[in-house]
Parts: sequence; C-alpha cells; structure tokens
Amino acid sequence: MTRGTFRSFPWIVLMTTAFLLTGCSKKVAKATPPTPPPPPAAPSATLAAAPDVIQQGQSTTLTWSTQNATDITIDGLGTVPASGSRSISPSSSMTYTLDAKGPGGSREASARVTVNPVATAMKASESEEDMFGRSVKDIYFDLNKADIRSDETSISQADAQFLAQHPDITVLVEGHCDDRGSEEYNLALGVNRANSLRDALVHNGVSTDRIKTISYGKEKPFCSEDNEQCWQQNRRDHFVYQR
Repeated sequence: MTRGTFRSFPWIVLMTTAFLLTGCSKKVAKATPPTPPPPPAAPSATLAAAPDVIQQGQSTTLTWSTQNATDITIDGLGTVPASGSRSISPSSSMTYTLDAKGPGGSREASARVTVNPVATAMKASESEEDMFGRSVKDIYFDLNKADIRSDETSISQADAQFLAQHPDITVLVEGHCDDRGSEEYNLALGVNRANSLRDALVHNGVSTDRIKTISYGKEKPFCSEDNEQCWQQNRRDHFVYQR
C-alpha cells in the first residue's frame, strides 16, 4: 500500500459509514390530522297568530316551531318550549317576536296581532244578538283534552258574566275537534268539551236550562289545512245565539 493510499483510507471509511447509515434509515409516515367536525346547524323558527286581527277583549292563538335551538323566548311570554301554542289577549296591536338561539347561531320570527278598539258607547240600534256576537268568545282546547285550559278560564268567566246580565238569551254550545282520530272518538271528545264549558257556565251563575250542547266532532272544521295552527282553531267550543 502506497503512502497516498494509506492517507485516503480514513475518508473512504467515513463516506462508506455515512452511506450505510443513510441507506438504512427508515422513512416515517406523516400523521394525517383528523377531519374537523361539521359546524352546528343554524336554528330555524316560525311564529304565527290565528286570527291576526281581533277586537279588544278577544283572544288569539300564537303558534310557534323551532329547530336546533336551546334557548327560545317570545316577547311578553318569556321562555317557551321548542314548539307549542299559547292563547293571548293583547289590549292593543303589537308585534310578537320569537328569538331562537343555539350552538349554530340565532334566528328570529315575528307575528303581528292587530287589535281593533271597541266603541265605549253602544249604538242604540245594536241588537242583543249583535252584542252576543261581539261579547261571547269561543273556548279553545289542547290536543285530546276536554278540560278548560287555565289561560281560557277568564274567557269562560266573561262569557258567563255576559249571559248572566242577559237572562233572555239561550245558547247552543258546539263541541269541535281537529280532523285527527276516528269519527267516533272525536264525537265523544266534542261531547266532553261542550259539557265542560256548560259546567263552567253553570258554576258561574248561568242556569242549566239556558244551555244546550251538541258535538260535531271533526265534521265542521273552521280551518281545513293540515298544520298545528289550523288544528288549534278547530279544537274549540263554539257559541251559537238562540232565543
């Protein structure tokens, strides 16, 4: 081995070792980050009043529905469930606003109720039947229920007060239902609803012999659409003036 060969030998060893170390190293696979979860769905909300035009002293029904919301409020009513209905008697025209909040944001819906004032002085030409139609209000019920709701009690009491002040008037109380369920079931439910209102009137001073009852079940709907707003209008006791 020549002197020059001997001097280059350490470099050959170092290069060979580096090559072997480089060639034997393992490639590490890059980790794939997990797919982020989808954003929460935005809330949806609807609010409607039926009827949306009433006279002072009359009631209307607010019906609402929401999705993807955890905090639902309505002006004047406070916190409410995700969906439902409520009978209200505003003294003046107003717009009710529903605010639905959830992880995906917030959504508003509104319904306007127009309240027409009642003249303080009664027209001399107004008949007793006209006074009856203006003063006596129908009573609304919850689904499959025949008990008068707590929010309808004051209305039934006002009906009884008017009838007590006009002893010559007799009435027919019609029990009505929405169109879900059999004819037999709804006829029986209508009977129970009419009797429930009759008992409330008697309890508040109206003579039994002035009140007749009948059940129409689902035969004579006031509204024919298939939604909760319409069904609520059909679940009622309706007054008919008689002499």
